[in-house]
Amino acid sequence: MQLQPGDKAPDFSLKDDEGKTVSTKDFRGSRYVVYFYPKDDTPGCTTEACQFTDNFPAFENLGVPVLGISADDAKSHQAFRKKYNLRVRLLSDPARTAHNAYGAWGERPGRGEGVIRSTFLVGKDGRVEKAWYFVKPDGHALEVLSALAA
Repeated sequence: MQLQPGDKAPDFSLKDDEGKTVSTKDFRGSRYVVYFYPKDDTPGCTTEACQFTDNFPAFENLGVPVLGISADDAKSHQAFRKKYNLRVRLLSDPARTAHNAYGAWGERPGRGEGVIRSTFLVGKDGRVEKAWYFVKPDGHALEVLSALAA
């Protein structure tokens, strides 16, 4: 199941790397970006997180928070953020509840079941404005920024 533009973005409440609960309810009336990635401190995931961080001022100027979600725990997220000075909020979804709700877990062609690297731009109305599945990490943050400007 893949989300399409116009679909209601699934609600979630997950803990960040500091143990604070972050909920989609916190962003009602605002646009936000949610991206799902396989694992902290791996090559593709690092590229993606660092590029979101490099472009963080542009997201901030637009008032658009960026949330990265993986199954990693808070300790792993803290080490990842510190090592690369990441500015995006990293959320833990060990039960993959949000992954499943967003279609970010499933069959990957030629690679078996696992995390489908995916990103969602959610609008002020709580609906998906744009969904990207099977994302290539390099250059993706700029792709998301372009969609925000459109």
